[in-house]
Amino acid sequence: MIHTSTLPDVELPSGISITEYTFRMVDELADKPAIIDGPSGRTQTYAELFAGIKLIAGGLAARGFGPGSTLGLMAPNIPEYASFFHGAAWAGGTVTTINPTYTASEVRHQLQDSGSSILVTISMFLDVAREAAEGTDVTEIFTIDPVEGVPSMFDLLTEPPLENQVAVDTDGVPVVLPYSSGTTGRSKGVVLSHDNLTANIEQCKHILDYDSDDVALAILPFFHIYGMQVLMNGLLANGVTIVTMPRFDLEEALTIVQEHKVTWFFAVPPIVLALAKHPLVDQYDMSSVKVVFSGAAPLSGELGEEAEARLGCSVIQGYGMTELSPVSHATIPGQGRSGSSGITVSNTECRIVDLEGNDCDVDADGELWIRGPQVMKGYLNNPEATAETIDADGWLHTGDVAHFDSDGHIYIVDRIKELIKYKGFQVPPAELEGLLLTHPAVADAAVIGIPDDEAGEIPKAFITLKPGASATGTEIQEFVAGEVATYKQIRLLEFIDEIPKSASGKILRRELRDR
Repeated sequence: MIHTSTLPDVELPSGISITEYTFRMVDELADKPAIIDGPSGRTQTYAELFAGIKLIAGGLAARGFGPGSTLGLMAPNIPEYASFFHGAAWAGGTVTTINPTYTASEVRHQLQDSGSSILVTISMFLDVAREAAEGTDVTEIFTIDPVEGVPSMFDLLTEPPLENQVAVDTDGVPVVLPYSSGTTGRSKGVVLSHDNLTANIEQCKHILDYDSDDVALAILPFFHIYGMQVLMNGLLANGVTIVTMPRFDLEEALTIVQEHKVTWFFAVPPIVLALAKHPLVDQYDMSSVKVVFSGAAPLSGELGEEAEARLGCSVIQGYGMTELSPVSHATIPGQGRSGSSGITVSNTECRIVDLEGNDCDVDADGELWIRGPQVMKGYLNNPEATAETIDADGWLHTGDVAHFDSDGHIYIVDRIKELIKYKGFQVPPAELEGLLLTHPAVADAAVIGIPDDEAGEIPKAFITLKPGASATGTEIQEFVAGEVATYKQIRLLEFIDEIPKSASGKILRRELRDR
């Protein structure tokens, strides 16, 4: 059974670069603030941003950067991130976005695999950048902020601007290479074309419907596909003003919301958790916020409802992955269903498939398969991994367990590889985590499977308590037991200071298993 979107199809852009598409309204938006640096208030208008992009593209082109070249971009969320991303794209090249908290060896792997010849960073990460560049094809390192004796962004601005987009094959040439572990293994370069990126922004137009005066908070890292596409490119392409934060700090985020009258707050579940439960939130005026949009990891229905009741706005979520540019499902504000990741975006087909490869009925769990113009071209230099993920008919096998209800709303249950198998029964960690977060003493929670001779695996919970709260492991286990079937009960429990999570908010279960 193929599930299609309940939304009308959209006309997909073709033959237009992501930069031409993103700034197609630059003349009418010329004097509007495009990006504001949250901590300092430093502002670039749409006209200033686009002019800077052309200058950076000219500086890169003068150094031989163009089609076939790759630039590594390792920086936090600052206005210049968009300038370098689009400057490289305008020059006809490719960008690989790098997590600035990576170790030198992790950065080196990405530089080598992507064939990067230029690396752009900030002074804070210069030492790591230099170490990582050793033994790679990187010939120049630029800093965005000036450092004595190091080429900086300002050296690129001395060349004439590149007035026109360098001609590229918008469907066949990668414009960005974000790195993802995919469904298995070490991180791989995800080949995304201009057409992938422009298509996915258009596919979301019926769901992410912005007003002309909207202001969005950009906490989520631009190096991650969610921050790169839904925030940086998607918001600019829709004429929204973006306020950036280089790292998440709850008090600073709340201050920015209050000062800039933020209307769209993009988040991941740990941030929604703070918005729902942290006492600091009550000290700030959050009345401007219309939508809190959560992504990158499942948000439990209970937590979403708690945040919604506290903030008095729509708290919704979407689903996607790097390999999908990234959105395949999202919730229309005001039309959410508890625990659902929304409906299928336009021009997208889905299947729910069981372990034998048979299509599942409505409300039955199986692996989610997706087909559409947002599906990546493949993994860079890795045909084996590509073939394991995208089948001969173009279906991308997500590795996620999900089901649709009768109205086309999707519910993400968990990752296939993270399901706990207890005596043959499947136990989704995300379900138990959502339940644990409803306990009045619990601030955060994670659940993993622990090998067991008799049961195969047993569920173990890691719990962080709220400040000043107290609860015993037995009390929490009994709370869960009263809400779920016997096979889903928590068999082991450990209290820890903090649940380890990635920059995008995903629980780092491997670190918990290593304990």
